[in-house]
Amino acid sequence: MENINTDDTATLQNFEGMGATSHPEGVHYRVWAPNAENVSVVGTFNNWNDKASPMQSEENGNWSLLIENSKQGDEYKFSIKTKNGVLMRNDPYALKVTNSAGNSVVYDHSTFDWQDSNYQMPSWNEVVIYELHIGTFNVKEENHVGNFYTAIEKLDYLQELGINAIELMPSSEFPGDRSWGYNPSNPFAIESDYGGPEGLKAFVKAAHEHGIAVILDVVYNHFGPSDLDLWQFDGWSENGGGGIYFYNDWKAETPWGGTRPDFGRGEVRQYIHDNALMWLRDYRIDGLRMDMVVYIRNVKADGNPGNDLKDGISLMQWINKDIKEQFPNRITIAEDMHSLDFVTNSVENGGMGYGSQWDAEFVHSVRDAVITANDQNRDMPSVVDAITSRYNTDSFQRIIYTESHDEVSNGQARVAEEIADGDVNNWYSKKRAALGVALVMTSPGIPMIFQGQPLLEDKWFSDSDPIDWSRLEKFTGFANLHRDLIHLRRNWFGVTEGLQGQDVQIIRADNDKKVIVMHRYKDGGPKDSVIVVLNFSTETFDDYKVGFPREGSWKLRFNSDKGDYDSDFSNLGVFDIDTMKGEFDGLHQFVSLQIPPYTALIYSQED
Repeated sequence: MENINTDDTATLQNFEGMGATSHPEGVHYRVWAPNAENVSVVGTFNNWNDKASPMQSEENGNWSLLIENSKQGDEYKFSIKTKNGVLMRNDPYALKVTNSAGNSVVYDHSTFDWQDSNYQMPSWNEVVIYELHIGTFNVKEENHVGNFYTAIEKLDYLQELGINAIELMPSSEFPGDRSWGYNPSNPFAIESDYGGPEGLKAFVKAAHEHGIAVILDVVYNHFGPSDLDLWQFDGWSENGGGGIYFYNDWKAETPWGGTRPDFGRGEVRQYIHDNALMWLRDYRIDGLRMDMVVYIRNVKADGNPGNDLKDGISLMQWINKDIKEQFPNRITIAEDMHSLDFVTNSVENGGMGYGSQWDAEFVHSVRDAVITANDQNRDMPSVVDAITSRYNTDSFQRIIYTESHDEVSNGQARVAEEIADGDVNNWYSKKRAALGVALVMTSPGIPMIFQGQPLLEDKWFSDSDPIDWSRLEKFTGFANLHRDLIHLRRNWFGVTEGLQGQDVQIIRADNDKKVIVMHRYKDGGPKDSVIVVLNFSTETFDDYKVGFPREGSWKLRFNSDKGDYDSDFSNLGVFDIDTMKGEFDGLHQFVSLQIPPYTALIYSQED
């Protein structure tokens, strides 16, 4: 017998889960189609005959069937009979598809060999994130996109750079082979051109072997809008809307079309919850970054309480609470960009429960300070606010950066290009871009850089413009500058633990001379306390007196003006320093600094 289609509903309900689930007895299929007259499974196992495998109604909107001769690798669809005709639909829970306009493919998570890797994500205060886009990160053939396997080839580079977390831009199946990924057509399937589910698992496994966590960008504020079988899935809709998976009223509208999921409908809530936890459970993903959360919690992202989506908020609270309980130390990151404590406050305290959030105030203030053409127009108080800001008294509830896929596209460019306007290989661009990344790596928060940033990439981000890896040789020094900063941020040498601490003391914010001096510390004292000096002007200071928190000798750990980083840099002689007694900045010790133009200096003590 090929199909088990019995009147004993309990028999089929013993097979848990939605979609196509492999069992010793065969493959069990279940689909939610509450408005269907009847549903059957068609596929390679029954020659696509819609009469061969009729599904049984479970009388809760679900239809199910065990097919004994079905197996992993079978292609299939659901044939849904409605009052307006028959609809051929891909499985909403399909783990693999031939392509976004093709067929679903049976995939069994248990067949991948993880070889019992016991990887643990670093503590959040130790994490340094590298955001990358699989399709453009490492392209080996012209007119082809990169994939998980080509990306694996660059893990040695990322490990040497000091990166210990990768944030992947969305990798769920999307139309065509080129996309940023924010238009998911099959939310549970992995983009076939990237390597499908096996490819993502191979990448995660290899990253973990390199000591690197993997954070995945997911999109729940909208689906599609194209190649979207979820749309009017079982034929029902209202007001021309999307049917059972979507709002069918004014709440459907987003900047990307009328495809906002119905966060109030139980089956849709379960669908998104299942998706989120699948990545952590079955792919061993270490965290999720959720796209534009503001459009999950508010229809228009305008802060108007009348537009709030309470069901969206409660769904994210449910997901974040379950992740926190079931997957300790995994991180969820919100892209909300409204700088609200509410987003990263705990669910118990009435917040949305995210572990961290992209910090709009940091990126906008720091980019502005670095990009502004005239020194006198640089606003040091806003930079100080960017350095000292935090959410719910926790510095690590924010992701800080100067470049991301959003910040280097949509009319904006790389930091160096914003400064240069045509030729990034000039002194101003390189010096001030370096100053920006130094701020990212020394301010309290979780630092992030974007692919190509250490290579002084000059083009805006595009899904058709691959990273130019020849720039690594051309700008080796500039890449090493990033490496050295990341190593210090991670306390690679055991003398800069304060950079992983919560605390910062602004010793001097000199808006006249455009200098900031800050003390970063965890517990304080030798090998912990770090002094960061930032000069946002073209002036060279030869005797800049400033208070220091502790007497003794302070070792120079980093000088962004070093000639090793770039032959255009002045390579002024900056050395270790000794404190002198005297009152400066409310402190009892001071030093006299030499500070090159547009330069970051980092000091700490041995004992």
